Amino acid sequence: MTAGPTLPDVRNLLAAAPPHHTVDLPGLGPLKVRDSGDRDDGRPALLLLHGWTVSADLNWCTAYGSLSERCRVVAWDHRGHGARGLRSGRATGIDDLADDAAAVAAALGIDRAVAVGYSMGGAVAQALWRRHPSLVDGIVLCATAAAFGVTAADRRDFRAIARGIGPARLLEAAGMDAAAWRVARWAGDRRAGRATGMTDPALDRWAWDEIRAGVLSRVLAAGEDLGRFDATGWLGGVDIPHAVVACTRDDIVDPSRQEALAAAMPATAVHVIDTDHAACLARPDLFVPALLDAVGDVTRS
Repeated sequence: MTAGPTLPDVRNLLAAAPPHHTVDLPGLGPLKVRDSGDRDDGRPALLLLHGWTVSADLNWCTAYGSLSERCRVVAWDHRGHGARGLRSGRATGIDDLADDAAAVAAALGIDRAVAVGYSMGGAVAQALWRRHPSLVDGIVLCATAAAFGVTAADRRDFRAIARGIGPARLLEAAGMDAAAWRVARWAGDRRAGRATGMTDPALDRWAWDEIRAGVLSRVLAAGEDLGRFDATGWLGGVDIPHAVVACTRDDIVDPSRQEALAAAMPATAVHVIDTDHAACLARPDLFVPALLDAVGDVTRS
């Protein structure tokens, strides 16, 4: 297998990533957003929506440069996620994250955009199209599904996530955020193992630092709501250009659900990569070309 990037590789990628700008979201406050363009940028705008627990940089660092050569790239940490995600706002559900995306676009003067979502970000992209159809020109859905709490095992896992919210809040109120994350990591490691696909221990430590910079109770609340998300009843109505990047060895979002997602929408362009859920960071040699092709399918339509 081709070795993934090292931490120095990622540092170099982030040094050349779109710069951060602070935007003010009405009722929510300031948010740091990466933006490669400006209000006069005539290229297609991409709203990059990252996955659950991670940050925008962790999810998209390997793709920032290539995407920015073709499009205006906008990325930020979801509520409660990463070091820069909003800490305001009472709820952290999928619809709330979709509304945040619409607010970011409005703050940047973006009237039309392509929503690009990875894992949970794919659910956010679907919700963004449904809630703000006048904004969304196209959608690219990566390593994601139309529903997540499908099987009995799924529902058990999401109930476990929900049960963690209260204890996490108590630990955070006591100033014990680090302890809360240690417990969460222990529980996650026991259930899912540590098969991240990354070959550089330093990069793995950096990834964990990006994750635990978030507010655990807010991250768990987003995960709980992800278990309730179900677009199967309305996804067939997608009437804008769309594409799917599917991972054949995904150990988080079953490949059959990624296939079902693609089949649920009419005439979906599907780009299949033979790797697991960590493709965005561990296998950029496979993920980034597929993502570029998918974005090209949508922006050329």
